[in-house]
Amino acid sequence: MAVSTRFVSPAGFLSRSRIIAPPSWSRWLVPPAALSVHLAIGQAYAWSVFKPPLESSLQLSGTQSALPFQLGIVMLGLSAAFGGTLVERNGPRWAMFVSMSCFSSGFLLSALGVATGQYWLVVLGYGFVGGIGLGIGYISPVSTLIKWFPDRPGMATGIAIMGFGGGALIASPWSAQMLDSFGATPSGIATTFLVHGVVYAVFMTMGVLLVRVPPDGWRPPGWKPPVIATRRLITTADVSARNAIRTPQFWCLWIVLCFNVTAGIGILEKAAPMITDFFSGTATPVAVGAAAGFVALLSLANMTGRFVWSSTSDLIGRKNMYRVYLGVGALLYLTIAIAGDNSKPLFIVCALGILSFYGGGFATVPAYLKDLFGTYQVGAIHGRLLTAWSTAGVLGPLIINAIADGQKAAGRSGPELYTTSLYIMIGLLVLGFLANELIRPVHDRFHEKVEAK
Repeated sequence: MAVSTRFVSPAGFLSRSRIIAPPSWSRWLVPPAALSVHLAIGQAYAWSVFKPPLESSLQLSGTQSALPFQLGIVMLGLSAAFGGTLVERNGPRWAMFVSMSCFSSGFLLSALGVATGQYWLVVLGYGFVGGIGLGIGYISPVSTLIKWFPDRPGMATGIAIMGFGGGALIASPWSAQMLDSFGATPSGIATTFLVHGVVYAVFMTMGVLLVRVPPDGWRPPGWKPPVIATRRLITTADVSARNAIRTPQFWCLWIVLCFNVTAGIGILEKAAPMITDFFSGTATPVAVGAAAGFVALLSLANMTGRFVWSSTSDLIGRKNMYRVYLGVGALLYLTIAIAGDNSKPLFIVCALGILSFYGGGFATVPAYLKDLFGTYQVGAIHGRLLTAWSTAGVLGPLIINAIADGQKAAGRSGPELYTTSLYIMIGLLVLGFLANELIRPVHDRFHEKVEAK
């Protein structure tokens, strides 16, 4: 019996050749596709909602309950670094499908682990399997967005990466409500994980179905590629991922991203106890509820900065934008160190600025990579650069917590717990500022030859 030639295998459905956009396709449908993935995987920032019920129901320590999240962030960096080339080769639909499969499966494995009392399955599911989904999903739309929006790459990547920063704003109250409804028992937690896995699979499938890539040679109507602009570091040449990591520009940008993230994540991870400690000895101490509200404000600044500052970089250039992130960020840290406990509004404004720069740094870096290395394998290069995030994710909290613990053991309290670590963050931002100043256009010897592409 003859088989219909209209049948499309799953591999064919996911292939890049199947998602080339028709002439009538609107490029403005691609950011929502990217958002459907990033809003889902942004749930990772809401893991803390599950920590108390897991600790009480499975008799875990705080360190044990943090393990799935920590492993997830490590796997995010590793899967992005090692899977970036596959993402470029197979296209965004394949990458989003892999991300959806891993991220949702991670929740289903976690549900099984909690239901059976096997916590190692939670670590394996959410941390390892789900972490792979985080990394592949994070880089899945980057190259496609930049190709659809060569005229506004910062804005385009900012829209998507804003979703990762804002995912927790949706996931945190939603998860808390489900735990209230189902109960903070092993059965209730398992049911909550199960619902997460199913709902996120459906939500991310929207992106899988909607995403398209532009035809070869496509350009926005009326737009012309810029001439090589040394002042703005914009080039029309392309560099492969293999060659990119051999350039000093890549490693300078790695330092820039690592130190900017270290400075931001240090405050983000310790936000509630930090503001409480800073004003514990004043006439107006900060209550627990107010500290939680401060954390929510920081999350909002993180999300907003990803769109606002990355869009601004399209106007002033990526190098100038990072001068703001690093230079002004250092001044904000200095203000907190010197006068942070004198005024709550001053402390809050400075912290919000730092967290907006933290988010903006994530959203601006893909466009910076595009300016330096072209669009050829920008997704793969971005994946390799995200190892800076994995490093910063360990470095930032370690600096803040280790020094605070040491100062507390020495009998100190209040702002003194953080003064040393604040000055260390200032030093790191200054080093990042200098690394940004060293970035120059990539030498011609690293450029791809036209016939090799």
